[in-house]
Amino acid sequence: MSYGRYTNSVARLPREAFRPSPIFLGLVALFVVTGWMTWAGFGNVTINVFLFVAAGWTISLCLHEYAHAVVAFKGGDHDIAHRGYLTLDPLKYTHPLLSIVLPLVFVLLGGIGLPGGAVWVNHSAVRSRFVDSLISFAGPATNLVLAVVMVLPFSLGFAETGHLDFWAALAFLAFLQLTASVLNFVPMPGVDGGNLVFPWLSPQWQRGFNHVAPYGMLLLIALLWSPVINNWFFNVVYSLGDAIGLPSYLVGDGYDLFKFWNF
Repeated sequence: MSYGRYTNSVARLPREAFRPSPIFLGLVALFVVTGWMTWAGFGNVTINVFLFVAAGWTISLCLHEYAHAVVAFKGGDHDIAHRGYLTLDPLKYTHPLLSIVLPLVFVLLGGIGLPGGAVWVNHSAVRSRFVDSLISFAGPATNLVLAVVMVLPFSLGFAETGHLDFWAALAFLAFLQLTASVLNFVPMPGVDGGNLVFPWLSPQWQRGFNHVAPYGMLLLIALLWSPVINNWFFNVVYSLGDAIGLPSYLVGDGYDLFKFWNF
């Protein structure tokens, strides 16, 4: 999530500022339809799984950024609604490189969910440092909540009733939520974990933070290419998955199905 400075407006907002966008509703429809097709074994299962996971991941990206925006709105930045961030429209959160190219490459190559959207917050309009930190916390916390919700069917034993392709796809999608949550909680400039601690830093440290922040996500991505850090990262994610009951063997099956080009 990125921050900016704007003149805050408390003018009456139209209802359209809070309505889910048609694009978001279309993604939800695609998610539901391809989920049903995967469940029923209708059509090409690998294409179904790819679309199901891709739609689900994009929906979670929207919810991640919406969580930032709604907390910012409640915390005093009313212009957040004027900028369209409360409509769940993925185009409002889009940065061509960080929001589309890099997340897609990382999911395809490494099975890592990399939220890359941006919600520009009016820093000066936020009521307190605590609320400022809460804005940053809300995004990765949303990914963590989504992961727990997706794991519930496994904890309740529903995955033992067949339809393994569907459960494998859901497990992989839950895994992506965990990777996104862990990555975003890293206290590094340019990611939510760094923004969470930013309000509590001294002015001198904040100036240094702002110099590094534009490159923070790219630096984090570069660090993941290190075998040691990569292994540590996945160990943390799998340990967290085990703690909430995510079947690791289904995650691998789901990732294999997602890569339809290998079939």
